Amino acid sequence: MKKTLLTLSALAIGVAAHAAEAAATAAPAAVAGGWNAKMVAALGLAIAAFGGAIGQGIATGKAVESIARQPEAANDIRGALLLGLALIEALTIYALLVVFVA
Repeated sequence: MKKTLLTLSALAIGVAAHAAEAAATAAPAAVAGGWNAKMVAALGLAIAAFGGAIGQGIATGKAVESIARQPEAANDIRGALLLGLALIEALTIYALLVVFVA
């Protein structure tokens, strides 16, 4: 098991390094098509906000449904829901930070 995890982590590091190198050389080509970095970042933020809103709606609906089925587990479900909503919101905030940096 440790050998498998070590192999997968080494592979992930290698792929990430290769992807960063490829992105650095391809970045000027993407901007040359008329889209500047701010426009691409804003589009990415719009997609992230839309996906986050859909995910939060589905999660909230399922939590309400679960609480309706098992009222005695409401505190556990509420805690898991709030943690999940915070993580979803954090991803959208990260996308907003990318817009400010770009």
